[in-house]
Amino acid sequence: MNISVMTVSFPLDGETLKEVKFLCEEATVQDYRVYETIMNVPMASSFETKGFMVLAYEDDKDLLVGAASAIDLMGLHTYEWSLVVTPAYRQKGIGTALVEGIQVGLEERGAEGQLAVIIDGSPYGHTFIENKGFTYSFSEATLETKAEAVTLQKDINIQPYNGEQAELITIYSEAFGDLPEESEELIAFNTSKNGRKLWIAYRDGAVVGTVTTAKENEIQWVTALAVHPNCEGQGIGTALLSFSKDYASKVGAAFVMLDVEVDNKKALSVYEKAGFMKAQQIDYYVKQ
Repeated sequence: MNISVMTVSFPLDGETLKEVKFLCEEATVQDYRVYETIMNVPMASSFETKGFMVLAYEDDKDLLVGAASAIDLMGLHTYEWSLVVTPAYRQKGIGTALVEGIQVGLEERGAEGQLAVIIDGSPYGHTFIENKGFTYSFSEATLETKAEAVTLQKDINIQPYNGEQAELITIYSEAFGDLPEESEELIAFNTSKNGRKLWIAYRDGAVVGTVTTAKENEIQWVTALAVHPNCEGQGIGTALLSFSKDYASKVGAAFVMLDVEVDNKKALSVYEKAGFMKAQQIDYYVKQ
């Protein structure tokens, strides 16, 4: 068995994208884990996406048997990457070759940081990545609910971002521990990328919260949801989630999804009360 490994930058061409999708589908059927999202398939065909894939082919059959995908989501030279090998070709050294290819690609692109991403419960994944010198860092749960029309709270007005940078810096600082320059970068990112919309919640003329929505095929992602520190426990977060579900239904999405760290019990409770259910868990590893 002869295996060839090659690296391709985003965007992928249509034929390669089909091959990667089929590879993910095969692994999903075998493992009962959805690989398309962590392999960045929905974004791999976009010219705006900064990332690359390492592809492993069996030469004799011209068959894609493994792939690794790395993406710089925020444009800050920090890449998240994951890999998948078709079930029939596992434990044959293909995963190792893909990791080596990813490391070369990261070095060539001047990456300043990396996170290896593993779906919780995937066969061999955690042991494999630990054997490659990576250490567990944290976990995120992906939660989902249906997009649906919702009756919104009349006392909370949610509208597109219109220059409320100072207020958002305060909110992001308290919610995420971001420095002012990090908040500015997040605002710039969420207001410049196609498909992403930054929303501001007002009550009695004051900014009380924020959320960002991002369309990805039939999914409307919810990110950077935060409430002003003086307004916690007043239903602002629930109102933002209700708005997100309602907005998703208006733009034709079928589902609303979000990621939350599994240790954030407070946020998990809010999301579950809003009708979100856990779809899967992603574990993140850092290089030792």
